[in-house]
Amino acid sequence: MTALNEYQRLEASGLWRPAPDAQRRDVVVSLGDASLTITDTSDRVLAHWSLAAVSRINKGALPALYHPDGDPGETLELPASEAVMIDALERVRRAIERRRPRPGKLRVWITGGIAVLVVGLAVFWLPDALLRHTVKVVPNVKRIEIGDALLDRITRVAGMPCAAPQAQEPLRLLAARILGENRREALVVLRDGVRKTVHLPGGRILLNRALIEDPEDPDVTAGYVLAEAVRRRGRDPLEGLLRHVGLWPSLTLLTTGSLPEAVLDDYAEALLVETPPREPPGRLVDAFAAAELRTTPYAYAEDVTGESTLPLIEADPRKKEGSRQVLSDADWIRLQGICGG
Repeated sequence: MTALNEYQRLEASGLWRPAPDAQRRDVVVSLGDASLTITDTSDRVLAHWSLAAVSRINKGALPALYHPDGDPGETLELPASEAVMIDALERVRRAIERRRPRPGKLRVWITGGIAVLVVGLAVFWLPDALLRHTVKVVPNVKRIEIGDALLDRITRVAGMPCAAPQAQEPLRLLAARILGENRREALVVLRDGVRKTVHLPGGRILLNRALIEDPEDPDVTAGYVLAEAVRRRGRDPLEGLLRHVGLWPSLTLLTTGSLPEAVLDDYAEALLVETPPREPPGRLVDAFAAAELRTTPYAYAEDVTGESTLPLIEADPRKKEGSRQVLSDADWIRLQGICGG
């Protein structure tokens, strides 16, 4: 049998030279299943070449010259008249070459795969990882500085914070009652600008004056302050800023310790129209219970019908005993005059 199914036996005449300085000899070449057998005219075997190791010296030229791979000194010459054998050898060599591993192609695939992985990490993982790292390492003094810069931009539109002298102590008492004496947060009341409440990096909570002037019960105002504090625990205000501005400003903050003015301007404008997302009722109920505060007044202030805030109303942790006092009546009245109205 031969390496090609259409031939049971295939032989040809040629010239074989075992070494560069040896005489060429007339030989008979036989194509086998896995080797090329070279015999002399007396049918004595002179050489066996593995078909997988047959190389051609002069591709496309005649007479065809071959040598075993790794030994170019030993040669076999097939004349143009042996076209059938030459064609058979070339077909076998092409088939073997196709099955041979391609290290270069493998490297291309590996390199391409690594490139895709790097790009994927850069697009999908790096921005979020960089953001989380930046949020983690920015010190509180820098957070306060960023918060001050944002408040300065907001007050250019909303006006200066309400600061009636007689209301400052009640405002401090409200913050201490809801947020704790060891709080970092400070309450700032604005005449306009923010829709309800906003938390700035550094700890300030901004409140629209309507949250203080409109309610009859201080539990409503306290509820909004507490809800914003719960929202703050769920997402750092600095994280909210960085997610809004994107990768490059985050990288700038990480490397230089500052944010571009245009970035701060843009985010300040976004805060003015932001509607705070509602926190899950269960989380709010737990926070209100810990603060000994009713959820019902806050729930009806959010939705006067109570339909969308029914879970807060039904799960009110202080429904029976009521809230622990938020402010005295006198302090509540003074606080409601914080904007001078």
